[in-house]
Amino acid sequence: MSYRFDPELAAAVPFLPQLDFADVAAARATITALSAQLPAPDASALCIEERTIEGPDGPVPLRIYRPLEPRGALPGLLYIHGGGFVVGSLESEHGNAIALASALGIVLVSVGYRLAPEHPYPAGLHDCEAAFLWSVANAAELGIDATRFGVFGQSAGGGLAAALCLLRRDRGGTQPCFQFLGIPELDDRLQTPSMRAFTDTPLWNRPAAELSWRYYLGAIAPGSDAVPAHAAPARASDLAGLPPACVTVMEFDPLRDEGLHYAGRLLQAGVSVELHAYPGTFHGSSLIADATISRRAQADMCAAIARGLGLPPLA
Repeated sequence: MSYRFDPELAAAVPFLPQLDFADVAAARATITALSAQLPAPDASALCIEERTIEGPDGPVPLRIYRPLEPRGALPGLLYIHGGGFVVGSLESEHGNAIALASALGIVLVSVGYRLAPEHPYPAGLHDCEAAFLWSVANAAELGIDATRFGVFGQSAGGGLAAALCLLRRDRGGTQPCFQFLGIPELDDRLQTPSMRAFTDTPLWNRPAAELSWRYYLGAIAPGSDAVPAHAAPARASDLAGLPPACVTVMEFDPLRDEGLHYAGRLLQAGVSVELHAYPGTFHGSSLIADATISRRAQADMCAAIARGLGLPPLA
């Protein structure tokens, strides 16, 4: 298909990597190589610490980003990386985690959850929940104001962030105060107009989504009635009682319509929602960070998180 990409993005499309999810090892190697090429933001104002906590089935690695000179307890964010439930790591998201923690002046806890297909649902979600609960329980040590601890995720990370909020609501007890769902992967049924149409878009497309859900759900057949809402949040029948949200979608992203639909259902359920849709973009187009539309999306993201965590408006 021919897509009306933003001109600055279109110029970079021929140079983007091709992710073949049929070969998991190759896809992971591609992401690792791509991450190594990205310049890391200045981390000189941050203390960065590696931790390992005990999860439901073994150790869960965390990377904690804190201001060097905090002034009292700070808002915090659990950072859940993307990657189709299959690729991605603490390292692949290191630059973005630095940028967010520095721009917002918060404590950021990045979680290295287990990946499919080796560890299908609910392994990754349970690791994220363990990281959230540990962060809240250790808020005083970490310098976090536990009443202002939110969750952030993009792509599959956005799906896991939404699922974590559902899981915590359904189990009772502490929930995130805010959920940032960037280009979220939410629906295994793959029946939205955008998912049916965008079969050859850069970085993410319907064939990749099919493999992603097959890997993540393991023995559960994607699209079947057996798929639980904690795996695919779009299936949740009731979205009431969830934290305020910011949802972002990109015009030529197969995940566009499930994000729009989820945001609308949150609003209908009485949840406060901020929604951003970016024209001429595609899934992962923010990698072209110098493009005007990418810079706008980055600024919108930081401002929305600041509002969600009760921070003063960013300068």
